[in-house]
Parts: sequence; structure tokens; C-alpha cells
Amino acid sequence: MPALLDPPTAQPVRIGPDGYPPWDRTLAEPILQWQLTYLRQPDGPNSGDPWRMTAEQLRFVCWWYAIDEFGRFVYRRAVLRRMKGWGKDPLAAALACTEFVGPCRFGGWDSAGNPVAVPHPAPWVQVAAVSMDQTRNTMTLMPGMLSDEAVDEYGIDLGKTIIYSRGGGRIEAVTSSPRALEGGRPSYIIINESHHWLHNNEGIEMARAIARNLAKSRDGSARSLAITNAHDPGEGSVAEQDWDAWQAIQSGQSRATGFLYDSLEAPADTILADRDSLRAGLIAARGDSHWLDVDRLIEEIYDPATPPSMSRRYYLNQLTASEDAWLAPHEWNACTSHKPLLPGDQVTLGFDGSVRDDSTALVACRVSDGHLTLLGCWERPEGPAAEGWQVDREAVDAAVFAAFECYSVLGMYADPAHWQDYLDRWSREFADRVTVRATPGRPLEWWTNRPRLMVESLARFHDAVVEQRLSHDGGHVLTRHALNARRRVGRTGVTIAKENPSSARKIDAVMAAVLAYEARADAVATGATDTRTRSKRLYRF
Repeated sequence: MPALLDPPTAQPVRIGPDGYPPWDRTLAEPILQWQLTYLRQPDGPNSGDPWRMTAEQLRFVCWWYAIDEFGRFVYRRAVLRRMKGWGKDPLAAALACTEFVGPCRFGGWDSAGNPVAVPHPAPWVQVAAVSMDQTRNTMTLMPGMLSDEAVDEYGIDLGKTIIYSRGGGRIEAVTSSPRALEGGRPSYIIINESHHWLHNNEGIEMARAIARNLAKSRDGSARSLAITNAHDPGEGSVAEQDWDAWQAIQSGQSRATGFLYDSLEAPADTILADRDSLRAGLIAARGDSHWLDVDRLIEEIYDPATPPSMSRRYYLNQLTASEDAWLAPHEWNACTSHKPLLPGDQVTLGFDGSVRDDSTALVACRVSDGHLTLLGCWERPEGPAAEGWQVDREAVDAAVFAAFECYSVLGMYADPAHWQDYLDRWSREFADRVTVRATPGRPLEWWTNRPRLMVESLARFHDAVVEQRLSHDGGHVLTRHALNARRRVGRTGVTIAKENPSSARKIDAVMAAVLAYEARADAVATGATDTRTRSKRLYRF
């Protein structure tokens, strides 16, 4: 019998903290020891064996129970996003049992300086979902997971929807209306399948009620863990809102802290139609959940009844595009390349500006290879800081001057709306330094309200992304703006816009990138990169 070939390999896309926190800054060790003693594997061929977390699960638990020097939790809420079958429900059930009767709160330091974990004095654990069927995914695991030793020692009464302990603690399934949830004081909440929590099933209001309830905890230690598959963009689910919130925090748009987002997904360039590429993507997305049968998953994906978007969401853990999205996440992410701009690089600049509501962005495009870098984005913050906010025009002005000082700028295409005075000044200052000029007498002005020209530029940029003829550094802001863009079909062709005029999901950074890439295309077309032809001028219009 011939030896099996080694499976194709690929590096997964990881979101979340790397490695492990210092061992004296997490409650993971006492939790792990307790689970090994009192919890059992609830199902499968190893049913009844001591519960053991995989390395990936342990890493997540180490961070989820990370503490600071005062013993306070580093994270107040978390999202665990994984492919279907990875083991989210068993892990959530194990943590719910730990929060129910196990050591789960900081109880001081031992003589070696390591943290001591103690049970919660009044545990009230909720497994929340928008339907009773969803809560069963987690709740039905607990009777088989809690060992006979745990049942005897803690006086556990195993019910179907409520589990009690001798000390008055409880785990309960929650599918009530938001009004019924309001006012409770739970110590820990599992938000089950948050990609199904929508406006029309009151999931959004339930999530808000849960957040308000947790905020009332006296010691600040009440927390929520959401487990989810990749959400469907545009549905407005709780999972989508969590993703947007995490991106806002990462980009600095929000001042919120204490949010742990952990995901493992297939590489962006995974090709469904290529069996080897698909196998490598599935192996990358499953991590160390080796019980998943990759061949079975491949056959499920190739079943004509399985839409490609569903395959990417549920089996590759990738975010897919909404129906009117201009770019798909896997298309954009496949262009990620960490090749930073260096001082003196020949670049073109793109600028799209606003004053209050929309964002203002400056993007550089390296002429040699089409690599995009966001040099600055000034966007309205979230929360109280948004009141009365305006773009810091002096900071924007300084960023433009810094770009011209740092790089060899061959051209700059800028939409002058709201920024005409600054465009005039920049034109006077840099007119003699640029080779590629937008219009005679107005070397930097490139109005985006001209449909025909905008359609051509957007098509050029879109094709370059799909064919991976440009690259970007994977930054959160530019990525968020690129994936926010929605296709709009008009008489002249396809343009882009926000999902609606009042949407908080901005696209200005990708508009600036389109302008930078357009200027770069003109620079290449006219040989402006050749120092022997730098005296030539290109006028587009």
C-alpha cells in the first residue's frame, strides 16, 4: 500500500494575542487542575475520560483569565470565533461549570507570588441564546461533563434548563425577552451563537440588556463570553457588531479596552475549487481540533447544495462579502504584504477629505510595486468623544508636508471637496516637485464626483485587488474602509458608496487608496519613474 502524502500546509490567519501571558498573571493553572479533577469528556469515543483542553483552547483560557497586578481581570468580555465543529460548545460548557462551582476568581497571592483562585461566592451563570435549541448545544453537555465527584462534593442538582449547587449557585438557560432579562445580576454569561442574534429576533436588545446587567457587578468581575461562527456581513448580528467594535478598538477609533477577540481562519488565498488549497485551508482553520475529518468537510463543501459563502463562513471561518460588497474579504486580505515604505521611495499620494461626519485619509502607493500604506486617517471617534468632533486640519496639513519630505512624491491626486484652501496651498508648495499632474493649473485636484472617470479608476483598482497586482500592509483602518464599500451601478458603470448615507461605516480611506493607485498608474504609463524623463508632465484632463 503506498504511503500517504503529507497533507498540504498553510499558515492560518490568527486574530488575538500571541503566546501566553506570564504564568503569575493568569488563573489558568488552578482552573486547569480543577477541571482535570472534576470534569469529564462529555461525548465522543473518549467519553468519560478526564476533560482535557487542546493547546489552542488552553491558550485562549490563559488569556481569558489573565489578571493585572491587582488581581483584576484584564478582559471584561470575549468573542471566540472558530469553524464549525472546533469545540466551542464543550469549551464554553467547561468554563460555565468552572464559573459555577470551581475556582474562577482571584483570591490573593501564594508564598511564591502566584495567584490563588477561589470560587465565586454567589455564582449565577447564564447560557443565553435566541432560541432554546441553541442553548441545548451547551446545556446538554454539562450533565455528562460534571463528574460524580463534582456532583457529590458540590451537591449539584442536574436539571435540563437549570442546574443548582448546594451553596445556592445555578446555571440556567436563558432565552427570555430583553425586558425579562433586565435587572439580573449574573456572574458569568455564555452568549451562544451570536451570529444568529439579530434585530428581528430581539438578539440585539438581549445583548444590550446583558451588557447592562454585567456592568452592575460589585467587584467588576462579571463577564460574558460569546461563541460564534463567522458572521454574515450586512445582517447586523451581535457577532457583526462585536467584529466592528473590535476593529474600532484596534484602529484607535474607540477608547474602549478589555475586549478579547480570538479567531483562527483559513488563509485568504484559499481556493475552494482547488482541492489541495482547500485541504490546506481546512487544516489551518481547524488548528489542533484533530477530530474533524477534513475529507468529510471537503465533500460537504463540494456538495452542490452548499453555497460557497456558507463554506467559507462555517468551515474556513472566513468573513464573506455582503451581496452588494465591492470587495470580498478574502480578495482584499490575499493582497496583504508586509513591505514597509522606506524613506526616499518613489510614491504617489491619494487624499480624500471631510470635516465632521466622514473621515479624512491620506494614502501612499509605492510606484515600483503598487504597495499601499495608510499615512493617516482622521475619523470621528466613538462614544462621548464624538460630540463636537472635527477633523484636526493642522494634523492633516502636517502629514501631507511630512509625506513630501520623507518620500519622493511623483504625484498627488486629492479630492478638493471641503479642502480647497489647503489644496491651493499644497499646489503652490509642491507643484514644481510632482511629475504626474491631475489637471493643468490644478496639479493635485482630482474630483471624485465625475462618474466616468471614477468608474474607470475604481475598475482599475478592483481588478488589481482581485488579480493581486497591488498590496497593502493589512492595517485595520484601510481594511475596514475597503470592506465597507458597497457597489452602486449607474449609467456609466460601477461606483462605490457607503451602505447608506448616514452609515457610520466609512469608506474614505479606500477612496484615498484608489486615488493613490490611479496616480501611480499614470506615473507608470508615462515613464515618470525614469529620472531621465522627470521633466515631462502628464495632464490627464
